[in-house]
Amino acid sequence: MASDFAVKSDCAEIEIRLSRSSDEALFMEMRLECLRVVYGFPEIFCFDADLVSKSREYFLCGDHVTVFALDGNGKCAGVASLCFIDVMPTFEHPAGRRAHLMNVYVRAEARRRGIGKKMVARLIEEASARGATEITLDATEEGRFLYESLGFAENKEAMSLSLR
Repeated sequence: MASDFAVKSDCAEIEIRLSRSSDEALFMEMRLECLRVVYGFPEIFCFDADLVSKSREYFLCGDHVTVFALDGNGKCAGVASLCFIDVMPTFEHPAGRRAHLMNVYVRAEARRRGIGKKMVARLIEEASARGATEITLDATEEGRFLYESLGFAENKEAMSLSLR
């Protein structure tokens, strides 16, 4: 497993570190802020209690890894999560271990400084160390360049069916 690392970004030191169970409140704050921003909800938006409860439960018990970007004062500048999925092995994925990148979010005042790229790079290292053979993601238009710069490409083979 690669060690956590700090990066210099615009003269401010940013630490990219793996989450701990004690980070539950920070995770929830950042996840809900991310969802508000991505979906354009107002600051006072009230999330469904089941979504909040399931998010908290997944953070504490799910098969995932989350990283935080923290400034020198411990203030969170960003968050990103990688959820692991085990499926039946295939020739392309003999271990059946895959991952899905989610909720890559950098606060507005910290954007355009390489923080998102450092968080995703750290999660790519973690996915490799944990035996994943593929990482998928759902990109916003704003995030597409970041993911392409790290080697992600469109997959024309996949299809999906929404069951909700």
